[in-house]
Amino acid sequence: MLVLLAEWLTENFYRGFNVFQYLTLRGILGVLTALFIALLVGPFMIRRLSRYQIGQQIREDGPQSHLSKAGTPTMGGALILVAITVATLLWADPRNRYVWIVLGVTLAFGAIGWVDDYRKLILRNSKGLSARSKYFWQSCAGLAAALLLYYTAQTPVETQLLVPFFKNVALELGWLFVPLTYLVIVGSSNAVNLTDGLDGLAIVPTVMVAGALAVFCYVSGNWIFAEYLGIPFVPGVGEVLVFCGALVGAGLGFLWFNAYPAQVFMGDVGALALGAALGVIAVTVRQELVLVVMGGIFVLETISVILQVASFKLTGRRIFRMAPLHHHFELKGWPEPRVIVRFWIITIVLVLAGLATLKLR
Repeated sequence: MLVLLAEWLTENFYRGFNVFQYLTLRGILGVLTALFIALLVGPFMIRRLSRYQIGQQIREDGPQSHLSKAGTPTMGGALILVAITVATLLWADPRNRYVWIVLGVTLAFGAIGWVDDYRKLILRNSKGLSARSKYFWQSCAGLAAALLLYYTAQTPVETQLLVPFFKNVALELGWLFVPLTYLVIVGSSNAVNLTDGLDGLAIVPTVMVAGALAVFCYVSGNWIFAEYLGIPFVPGVGEVLVFCGALVGAGLGFLWFNAYPAQVFMGDVGALALGAALGVIAVTVRQELVLVVMGGIFVLETISVILQVASFKLTGRRIFRMAPLHHHFELKGWPEPRVIVRFWIITIVLVLAGLATLKLR
């Protein structure tokens, strides 16, 4: 919104306000604004959650080290959503359709997670939102976003599938764009949710991937950089950089309280929303396959659950000591901080590999 104010001030008072037209500046301001909001509101939210006894429920069959976490305030993901929303509305251009689509998807999946958390933690319904209901509403939100992106596409590249490491290699998807986008958004949302099991394990990879996607937004939305790097130019997508910055800032602010030992957990309200945000951002910059690489930890966690369930149903045996994968390593004797940091290191390598696709073509 402040972009419009800066334009008016530039035209009527002082040309120096034109500096707020620069994406890089607004992206940085988005990071700082979201970080400030998260750090400011965080202590208040944690106290409120503790007062109303909105605490984490721990599985008795999980790692014994987790039993001490019972009662730790959760639903802290609401803090992330507030910081992202305020920072994005302040610094992004409200005339950009991508900004509204990305923000709308994030809040929609956050609402689904909030209902699930509310039922489990406040209404004391151990099942929360049933798996069928949760998937139904996720599908509605994901499909709505896919259809909106498809029918508002203004250039052919917006519905093509780009293949990393190959210049000018893009597959014409046509109407297949809709199911692919749906799968990316819903799949990414659930993958991050499965990863959110240890202190700081999910938020740091999310911040890293969001930061890398911000780079893709900037170069894909800039005709000069896109031509130089040999990637398709997507008009208007650069504005999503501001949202990515807000996500990074909010995530770092949340990490301040979520670092081991965590003072608060994000809950489904945060995990589902952040996963969906990464998915829809990757779609807007046409980098769905790169997201699979950079979010490799999320992919591995999801695959471990699929393999565990399939193996137990088909053979009666488990492949891992416990799924998702991070619990397997805990039960093997790895201390929680070791699991967390090693997963972070892997994510750094994968994010760098994803960024390398910009030049290696």
